[in-house]
Amino acid sequence: MTTAPLTYQLAEEAGSTGRTFTVLLFLVMIAITLVVTVWAGRQTRSATDFHSGGREFSGMQNGFAIGSDYMSAASFLGIAGMIALAGYDGFLYSIGFLVAWLVALLLVAELLRNSGRFTMADVLSYRMRQRPVRTAAAVSTITVSIFYLLAQMVGAGALIALLLGIQPGETYLGMSADTAKIAGIVVVGVLMIVYVMFGGMKGTTWVQIIKAGMLMGGAFLLTVLVLASYNFNLGSLMADAADASGVGQAFLEPGLNFGKEVPGDAWQTLWNKLDLISLGLALVLGTAGLPHILIRFYTVPDSRTARKSVNWGIGLIGSFYLMTLVLGFGAAAMVGKEAITAQNSAGNTAAPQLAEAVGAHFGGSALAAVMLAVIAAVAFAAILSTVAGLMIASSSSLAHDFYNSVLRRGKATEHEEVRVARGSALAVGCVAIGLAIFAQSLNVAFLVGLAFAIAASANLPTLLLSLFWKRFNTQGAVAGIYGGLVSAVGLVIFSPVFSGSETALVSSIDINWFPLGNPGLVSIPMGLLCAVVGTLMSKENDPRRFAELQVRALTGAGAEKAPQH
Repeated sequence: MTTAPLTYQLAEEAGSTGRTFTVLLFLVMIAITLVVTVWAGRQTRSATDFHSGGREFSGMQNGFAIGSDYMSAASFLGIAGMIALAGYDGFLYSIGFLVAWLVALLLVAELLRNSGRFTMADVLSYRMRQRPVRTAAAVSTITVSIFYLLAQMVGAGALIALLLGIQPGETYLGMSADTAKIAGIVVVGVLMIVYVMFGGMKGTTWVQIIKAGMLMGGAFLLTVLVLASYNFNLGSLMADAADASGVGQAFLEPGLNFGKEVPGDAWQTLWNKLDLISLGLALVLGTAGLPHILIRFYTVPDSRTARKSVNWGIGLIGSFYLMTLVLGFGAAAMVGKEAITAQNSAGNTAAPQLAEAVGAHFGGSALAAVMLAVIAAVAFAAILSTVAGLMIASSSSLAHDFYNSVLRRGKATEHEEVRVARGSALAVGCVAIGLAIFAQSLNVAFLVGLAFAIAASANLPTLLLSLFWKRFNTQGAVAGIYGGLVSAVGLVIFSPVFSGSETALVSSIDINWFPLGNPGLVSIPMGLLCAVVGTLMSKENDPRRFAELQVRALTGAGAEKAPQH
C-alpha cells in the first residue's frame, strides 16, 4: 500500500458523536479502576497491606504489574512519537528500556526481595546507621519519582487535548487546547492521589494488572491493523515512512537525532556521540534503581516468585516494544510529521493519531472515532497505572523511611504510618501537578530518560555496593546517593534541556554550559566515585552485619522483620 499522510482532523471527521463516545469510554475506564480501588481499600488494614499488598501476588500477576509500571506513557506515547519523528534513533529508547531488565533480573530482583521489607532503603540501611541513610534514600526516591511523574502527566495533558479534539485556536466546553491540557494534568493528578490514598499497593497493583491487559490488547490490535494496511509487508511500511518523513533514507539510519555528524565541527560531533552513549548508560542502568520498580519485588511471597515476575515482565515488555516499532513507523507513514507536530510538537500524540488514521482507512470517520476512543482510553490507563505506582513508591518512602524510621525512630504504629503515607500521596501529587504544567513542551520519553539517569546515578551504585562490598558504610551510602543525585540534577540544569533554546524547559534564560542532554555519562561514575571515596574516608566497618545481610539476601531469613534502629 502507498498512502499519503492522512490529515488528522478529529473535530471535522468524527464530529460530536465520536467525541462523546471517546469521552464516554474514557469515563467507563476510570469508573472501573475506581471500583477496584474501593474494593482494595477495604482489604487494606495494615502497613504490609498498604506498602506491599500483603505480599500475596503471584509471579504472573506481579509480572503484569511490573510490565504495567514500565509500559507507561513514555512507552506508548513518547516512544511511538519519537520513532515517528526520528525513525531509527527513536527506537533506541525501546532497545535501552528492554536491555535494562537484564541488570534488574541478574543483580537486583531476588537479593532485594530477600533483604528488604517495604522500600529500597530497607536494604541500604540494614548494615548502617538508619537515620542518615533513610533520609538520603527518601530524598532520592522523591526526586526520581517527580521526574517520572512529570513524564506521565505531560502525556496526559497532550492526550486530553487530543481526546476532546481541540486543535490550537479552537475551544470545547469553553476550554482552549492549552486549558484542556492543564485540565488533563489535574485530572490525572487527582485520580492518582485517590488510587494511592484509598487503594494502597493492593489497589494500585490490580489497576496495573487490568491496564497491562488493556495496553497489550490495544497495541496488538493497532499493530495488526497497521500491518494489514500494508498487506503485512514491513518493508513497504518503512519505505513509506521514510518517504513521508521528508528526509528519505536517513529516517531509517542512525544519526538523525542522536550522534549527529556535524561537518566541519569535530567537537560538536564528539559531544553528540557522547550524548548517545550517556543516554544508553542511563536507560540500561536506570531500571534497577527506579524506586517504583524496586518496591514491586516486595509484593510477592518469596525471591523465587520475584524472579518469575521479572521473567513475565520481560516477556510482556519485549513484545510491546517490538510493537512500538510498527506503531512509530505507521504514524510516520499514515499520519505524517506535519499532522503529528501540529497536534503536539514533541510527538506525544502520534499513537492515538495513528489509531484514527487506521480507522479512517478501514471504515471511515465512524471507525476512526471508535479506534481513537479505544487507543486513547488505553493510553490514559497506561498513564494512570504508572503514576499510581510512582505515587505509592513516594508515599511509602516518606512514611516508612522518613517518618517512621527518621522522625519517630521506628516507634510509629502501623496506623500512623499508613495515615502519613496517605498524606504524603496528597502532597507529592500536588507538587507533581504544579511542575507538570510547566513541562508540557518536553517529550515524555525524554523526561523518563532523565529520571533513569538520576536513578542510575544515585540509587544503583549504593544499592550494589551495599549488597556486595564488605567495606561499604554509612558515609559512603550517603555520599553516593547525594553525589549522584546532585550531579545528575545539577548537570541537567546546566544542559541544553533546561535553558538556551525555544524547546528548553526555561527558554527565557541561558545558563547552558554542559553539552550533553543526558547527564548519565558523567553523573553515574560520579555517584559511584562519591560512594567509594565516602566509604574510604570513614573508619566505620562492621563485617558481622555484612555477613548477616549476605545470609538474608541469599535465603530471605528475617526479611519481613523491621530493621534494627
